[in-house]
Amino acid sequence: MPTLVLAIAELFGTALWFTPNAVLPELMALWSLAPSDLGWLTGAVQGGFLLGTLTIGLTGLADRLDASRLFAACCLLGALSNALLPMAGGLGGAVTLRVITGLCLAGIYPVGMKLMVGWTPGRSGVGLAWLVGMLVLGTALPHGLRAFTALDDVTLSWRGGIWSASLLAVLGGIMVWRLGEAPCQATAVPGPGSSTKPGPSSGHGLRLGGLSAFRISNFRHAASAYFGHMWELYTLWALLPLMLAARWPSLTTAELAFGAFALIAVGGPCCWIGGAFSARLGSHRVAQFALAGSGLCCALYPLLSELPAAGLIGFLALWSALAVVDSPQFSALSATACPANIVGSALTLQNAIGFSISMLSLLILIPLWQITGPWLAWLLLPGPLLGLWCLHGYTRY
Repeated sequence: MPTLVLAIAELFGTALWFTPNAVLPELMALWSLAPSDLGWLTGAVQGGFLLGTLTIGLTGLADRLDASRLFAACCLLGALSNALLPMAGGLGGAVTLRVITGLCLAGIYPVGMKLMVGWTPGRSGVGLAWLVGMLVLGTALPHGLRAFTALDDVTLSWRGGIWSASLLAVLGGIMVWRLGEAPCQATAVPGPGSSTKPGPSSGHGLRLGGLSAFRISNFRHAASAYFGHMWELYTLWALLPLMLAARWPSLTTAELAFGAFALIAVGGPCCWIGGAFSARLGSHRVAQFALAGSGLCCALYPLLSELPAAGLIGFLALWSALAVVDSPQFSALSATACPANIVGSALTLQNAIGFSISMLSLLILIPLWQITGPWLAWLLLPGPLLGLWCLHGYTRY
């Protein structure tokens, strides 16, 4: 039951992240924005999230404070900043509110991972798979909303959509507040293979926050594999609509949005399936399989981009699923390698660095699509290859 509560609360809380994406046309009309202004709106929440995760990861707040209370407080503050968006009055106010929302999301997503690890001792790969699967569905949701609102006979209140997301975040915060911390937290003892040298003392580890985790061999290998995975994942998701439009230029807005929604959302249930396999095979093997599979898709896509419709859609769905199935397993491996007293800070800092890498990949690679077309997939390939190389050094027990 705690696993389901945390997974649903995570979906409700992270709805704040992507809600404005579905109402950008309305916001542009309301504030007379130019297309070039949209980068500020969409980037502000990303910047706030990065700043928040770095702060929590480096200061150790996720381990110093009651994580369930921190999660709930961030849900409430994030819901308020999101609800005020229609009253922002213009781009400047909207950007400020989105930065605040991003800061709050740093206390929702990574801190939710810490809570899930505490509530699923010995099977964190399963619990985190449910949590990340919900985040994947939240990521796909704006495309689904866009497809729905693009239909001629559908009229929705865009303000109501924003406020509904805030209400969901409040509900998610209340759910976690009532759930609380896991009753039997593990003591601050390193996990299997955590270090070949004496580790930092409990107090010193807290002072260093998540940085102290990088002294641990297994954590370094798992985190580095995650960083390679992040080079591919978000750029692939951003490319999916471009891939569909390039193959079928006559697609309507609704068809294109629904296609992107379906191709991203398929990763949610596949994460849950990967979690079930991790209980039998271990997180290490599931992550290796997914990395190898997504790397193979990177290599093959330029050669298969002209497949018939059914074949290409199936290939893209498989690629999208493989690219995200390993995400919760990296976090499970990292959490297993860490002392319990720094798990929250370590996972938050890992998330911050991985997210920075994904932003760098997006900034570098997406503009190259017009030049390279399908061959851009080969520039995603170094990510899975790095991940496989790093996982090879992870010591299993």
